[in-house]
Amino acid sequence: MNRGIWYAIGAYICWGLFPIYWKWLVHVPAIQLIGHRIIWSCLILIGVILVTRQWSAFRAAIQSPRALRIYFIAAIVVGVNWFVYVWGVNAGFVVETALGYFINPLISVLLGVIFLRERLRAWQWLPIGLATIGVVYLTLTYGSLPWIALTLAFSFAFYGLVKKTAPLNSLYGLALETAILFIPALLYLFFVETTGAGAFLHTGIAADLLLAGAGVATTVPLLMFASAARRIPLSLVGILQYIAPTLQFLCGVLIYREPFNQSQLIGFGFVWLALIIFAIESFAAHRAQTVAAIAE
Repeated sequence: MNRGIWYAIGAYICWGLFPIYWKWLVHVPAIQLIGHRIIWSCLILIGVILVTRQWSAFRAAIQSPRALRIYFIAAIVVGVNWFVYVWGVNAGFVVETALGYFINPLISVLLGVIFLRERLRAWQWLPIGLATIGVVYLTLTYGSLPWIALTLAFSFAFYGLVKKTAPLNSLYGLALETAILFIPALLYLFFVETTGAGAFLHTGIAADLLLAGAGVATTVPLLMFASAARRIPLSLVGILQYIAPTLQFLCGVLIYREPFNQSQLIGFGFVWLALIIFAIESFAAHRAQTVAAIAE
């Protein structure tokens, strides 16, 4: 099997099992977790750049005002996404976070239509309509919008939209994003330390290792994904991406015993049906384009 497929599967499995990692740190406030995630991720990424002797190229690449503007926006959006995800997991909404990443690809397609003037193929409108019905149904049964799912879906879709115009590769881009957030995160952690509310070095060595390990847990799957994206077609990446929310959903239902009643099953059913149609249509369209290109 293509090595890129294994990299993609590995990345999505890591992301799918993320709820287990954050649940081990349920006693730490979500905003502190994100602070540590940013700091340790930034240090690791800068370390990778230094070890691979890319520092000069990285410095030259980030001096463009346009790059700084784009990655400042990306940093804010991904920071919101990370915070809502970790808060949702540790507040007992793993199933809803999974819903967010199930509908994210459809939101990305919709944003492409709105902001990039992309045109949807006829069969792409059906899954978007079905997913909308599912979200509306869940809203009516919940009595309120599933805001965690929608925030995750829209924030990650906007993140992808911003990165479409981003000039840097994935390593440089994530390093710059975390560097932009580094000082605010460090100042916040210093503040909570002075108030006596800091968790690092105060809640046991296991928690300290997990907080520091948040950087590894963040960067490793991202680097695996970047390697996969260079080796396999994006259509295959798009199909494999459903591994992550599926594992998140199973974690929520089977491991953490979150409620999943008939009403939720119906709402999720609309979303799952939408994704099946979307995946089949995308695969068929990609195959048709490939055949046409070969024929030419």
